[in-house]
Amino acid sequence: MTGLQAGLKDRHLSMIAIGGVIGAGLFVGSSTGIATAGPGILLSYALVGTLVVLVMRMLGEMSAANPTSGSFSAHADRALGRWAGFSIGWLYWFFWVVVLAVEATAGAKILEGWIPAVPQWGWALIVMIVLTATNLVSVGSYGEFEFWFAGIKVVAIGAFVVVGLLAVFGVLPGADTDKAGLGNLTDHGGFLPHGAGAILTGVLLVVFSFMGSEIVTLAAGETANPRKAVTKATNSVIWRIAVFYLGSILVVVSLLPWNDPSIEKKGSYVAALDSLGIAHAGQIMNFIVLTSVLSCLNSGLYTASRMAFSLSERGDAPKAFATTTSRGVPMAAIVSSVVFGFVAVFFNYKFPDSVFLFLVNSSGAVALFVWLVICFSQLRMRRIIQAEAPEKLVVKMWLYPYLTWATAALIVFVLGYMLTDTEHDGRTTVLLSLLVAAVVLVIAFVREKVGGGARAEAAAPPAEPVDEGVRTP
Repeated sequence: MTGLQAGLKDRHLSMIAIGGVIGAGLFVGSSTGIATAGPGILLSYALVGTLVVLVMRMLGEMSAANPTSGSFSAHADRALGRWAGFSIGWLYWFFWVVVLAVEATAGAKILEGWIPAVPQWGWALIVMIVLTATNLVSVGSYGEFEFWFAGIKVVAIGAFVVVGLLAVFGVLPGADTDKAGLGNLTDHGGFLPHGAGAILTGVLLVVFSFMGSEIVTLAAGETANPRKAVTKATNSVIWRIAVFYLGSILVVVSLLPWNDPSIEKKGSYVAALDSLGIAHAGQIMNFIVLTSVLSCLNSGLYTASRMAFSLSERGDAPKAFATTTSRGVPMAAIVSSVVFGFVAVFFNYKFPDSVFLFLVNSSGAVALFVWLVICFSQLRMRRIIQAEAPEKLVVKMWLYPYLTWATAALIVFVLGYMLTDTEHDGRTTVLLSLLVAAVVLVIAFVREKVGGGARAEAAAPPAEPVDEGVRTP
């Protein structure tokens, strides 16, 4: 058919880039991290944030040189082999369709609290149907929805940081700032009340809230100037993480003592606003969390469908996934992704402690697998691009190859440390994720061995002609 179209505007991609690093996990999951590591959770966020910046730099280097809807899966395919692109692509698809169910349920809980006449499963169904329809209309429709969803998140966190800092320094008019102050960082058992080891435990709790920063490299393929879009997004990831993650968490642990019971009871951001005497803080945060949930759902469905589309183009998924409507929408890829999401929602309500728990845990470490594959892909792709098309290296990884190897080593270390974590299900998550990854790898090698699924060359041309020499056998 027509193939994907350049329907995303610059403002869409800019907001997708900003909003992509702000998941609902930041609002919902940060309270557990604060309780575990105290103010030292800032170091956990800084460590993971640094990891994401480095990984995004590598991905930006490859994506700027060869923008494609398959992003890191397509790069792994060329750099490491078909088995790598197939495996990480399907694992990533699996991760996002499970996220669809998680986020749909989270949003449904909030909406049921506002309008209890509609049951929770009904709200989950409504939310999924609305956002599926949005994605089916056109990529511009997805971009427009995401522009406003992400915009609300950005404005909300920006306002939270500004208001919080004014309160911390005692210059916020009419606010109750008795508990606020930078002294909260050290006055209640020290900056690391549970010791330095808690920093690593905090890493395990916050690492998954950063998943989504790579979405911009998939979306860039549907813009008029993908190389410029990827370069801009890659260069801005540092300040985005610094402001939205480190800035907002610094405000939370400065407004309240880290061990204040309200942080775990109400959630860190709600507790922080409540401490200032701001009226309706809980409902304000519920609205912001709902927006984040809808944003994550919207982007998750988009991301899963584009990965399925790319896999199909490369002969690693059903051919129907690569067909598009007259508006450039891969309808079969979207529908198949949302159907799996609906099934996962059903499991969440019918078998929450067995089937659905397995789905969540078995997809939990995929983020780290993706980052690791990006590292190894970049090590190979840099040499290939330098040899075949050096002018395409408009974004370069710093201190190559040493910093790439160091990043890969840190990711392996985090995975290893998760195996020692039984309190927060880290070991279960890694083992089940490895099990699923092993199954996918076996399928990939069997397909390659028996020659199943003849390789389909890219049906749609890339944004710019790519030298055939860049491909590896």
